[in-house]
Amino acid sequence: MKKVNKKRKSKRRRKSTGEQFHRRCGAIVELTDAFCSAYLNEDYVELCREVVDELRVGGFPLDKGRAASWAGGIVHALGWVNFLDDPSMSPHMSSAEIAEGFGLSQGTITAKSKLIRDELDLIPLDPEWCTAAMLEHNPLIWMMEVNGFITDIRLAPREIQEEAYLQGLIPYIPDDMHEPPLKSDGGPGATILTFPSHRTKTAGPESPDESEEDTAGLFD
Repeated sequence: MKKVNKKRKSKRRRKSTGEQFHRRCGAIVELTDAFCSAYLNEDYVELCREVVDELRVGGFPLDKGRAASWAGGIVHALGWVNFLDDPSMSPHMSSAEIAEGFGLSQGTITAKSKLIRDELDLIPLDPEWCTAAMLEHNPLIWMMEVNGFITDIRLAPREIQEEAYLQGLIPYIPDDMHEPPLKSDGGPGATILTFPSHRTKTAGPESPDESEEDTAGLFD
């Protein structure tokens, strides 16, 4: 069986360990915490914190530019992964509303969002960055190769689901997500591989300078 790597590492590797850099990361987290608590939910609060931590460890230049710009870009990037701008989703918020909340132009947050998405190789419905509500219906989580056949693991026998759960391939057993199975005895089981994902990155232009149209936000 093949275990999934839960978090991809950022590409950049530069030293950004100064006190000023850590204060900047803390300021960004304060902004995302306030915004997500007021307008989204706790899932977004936690995911934004994880994004900041990933970028911090990778040496991403969060100390360049305004804290609000990076905070808005992070929220937008996670919203892009989770289809936050889809009116059928709950919570729902448009790019314009995110920009307004942080006192930014849409151009600023989408530019920062693109840099963050490229840095972390984010894709729509990215299993590593989905909210809890998206996990249940995300095909990238549940579609796997089992004994040479692509199948929805939710339709597989329970013993196969348990093997997948124990190896970290799925977040929970669909029928009893709050009741983890007993530890495997190492006996024979199905060979489970993650569903192959051929991701193609689209090259985009460098981020433009932050817009002069940025205004006072809801948290200013």
